[in-house]
Amino acid sequence: MLDLINDLLWGKVLIALLVAVGIGFTLASRCVQFRYFGRMFRILSASQAFKRDQHGHLSSFQALLLSVAGRVGGGNIAGVAVAITLGGPGAVFWMWVVGLMGMATSFLECTLAQAYKTAEPDGTYRGGPARYIARGLGRRWTWLAGLYSVLLLATFGFAFTALQSYAVATSFDDAFGVPVLYSGLALALLVGLIIFGGVKRIARVTEVLVPVMAGGYLLIALVVLGLNITQLPDVIALIVNSAFGLEPAIGGGIGAAILMGVKRGLFSNEAGLGSAPNVAAVAYVPHPINQGIVQAFSVFIDTMIICSATAFIILLGGAYDPAAGAGIDGIALTQASLADHVGEWGRSFVSIALLLFGFSTILYNYYLGENSLDFFSHRNRTLFNAFRLTIIGLCTWGATTDLGTIFAFADTTMGLLALANLIALILLFKPGLRFMRDFDDQIQAGVKQPIFDAATFDDLNVDPAAWEIEPEDRKRAQRAAAAAPATR
Repeated sequence: MLDLINDLLWGKVLIALLVAVGIGFTLASRCVQFRYFGRMFRILSASQAFKRDQHGHLSSFQALLLSVAGRVGGGNIAGVAVAITLGGPGAVFWMWVVGLMGMATSFLECTLAQAYKTAEPDGTYRGGPARYIARGLGRRWTWLAGLYSVLLLATFGFAFTALQSYAVATSFDDAFGVPVLYSGLALALLVGLIIFGGVKRIARVTEVLVPVMAGGYLLIALVVLGLNITQLPDVIALIVNSAFGLEPAIGGGIGAAILMGVKRGLFSNEAGLGSAPNVAAVAYVPHPINQGIVQAFSVFIDTMIICSATAFIILLGGAYDPAAGAGIDGIALTQASLADHVGEWGRSFVSIALLLFGFSTILYNYYLGENSLDFFSHRNRTLFNAFRLTIIGLCTWGATTDLGTIFAFADTTMGLLALANLIALILLFKPGLRFMRDFDDQIQAGVKQPIFDAATFDDLNVDPAAWEIEPEDRKRAQRAAAAAPATR
């Protein structure tokens, strides 16, 4: 039954919806992910990106790192290997396509999450798809918001936590001979020490962990590219030709390449799933579009950089035979490929990278689960603590259990999660474009940092209390607007 549902969801429905939302919003927004690509760097290099307001909200930069911590996980190492094994090298091309279109999708969902975030009594924020469905679509759609929250809790809070623990433990067992139980217990202890400190402690950890783990992995990938630079054009040609069935008998043909590229691409970058908006919503930014632009960049980091690094490590190595497929797959293929390039220590390096990726993703998954619970039971400390204990238990259980059925279950719930969110995004296209036009108009008027005026959008049911812009930011925008006519 799970296989039947997955075939229907991933083989037909989700491909159509992902294409519709990704390409549709790309065209409607005049290619916003490319148009504002340079602004991504300007936003992240400005002092505003690191600023927290008087309530101590996450900064825009912290929210980016936390979402990257969630996006960059086992899917970037094991998932890419699985996609190449089952779909051939062409799957990488379709992962790139999903990533580029997913930048627009992520821009839309994270902009909506920011715009429809709500202010809590203690001054903090809550937001995400459940809230932009409930507030943006109205009471008639509350059932969809509730369904989305249940699916988010089941997929990320439970299933993916166990899967990440399983990937880390089995990798350490293969590389170092550490029993999976010991790895699971150690992971559970580390996770427990952090998640009881809440989202701010998680953000502080990822602020250090993400640059180290991503930077180290990219560094070794650059070494591999340097050692095989003359073969790189041939590998790129192989990827493109395989994507369109121009290479004989590679993987499962063009259909498998597209299916695995879309499926593993979405699993890796999560654009359209609605997971990243839960984190994007809690940052302090002067305008929702700021975080939409930043979160589009996180998709680029995940798919176009990290996933590509894994793909080139595999395809430039000798462990994978494009004509015959691989005798090994998953994380073992990535380990064997890196070992082929740099020696046996490459296996250990991949295991350590997976540990860091998996650890950061579990922290991210915890926060998504907490946000789901908060939608149903606001600030229930007892419920939150029970969930934290469950996460700790899942880290141990997942490391020691055969998760074949859990993988199929996670694919199903992830597909349903994407389905619910993509339907909401289609229905909220117009508000998303309206927020973007407000930002565009201010930029064209000469305002370097646009400000979101909630009163302008009171017909869209945004929460004015969540948009009390600090006087310093508002004055800066007013000065820029006043000077704009003279500049022109």
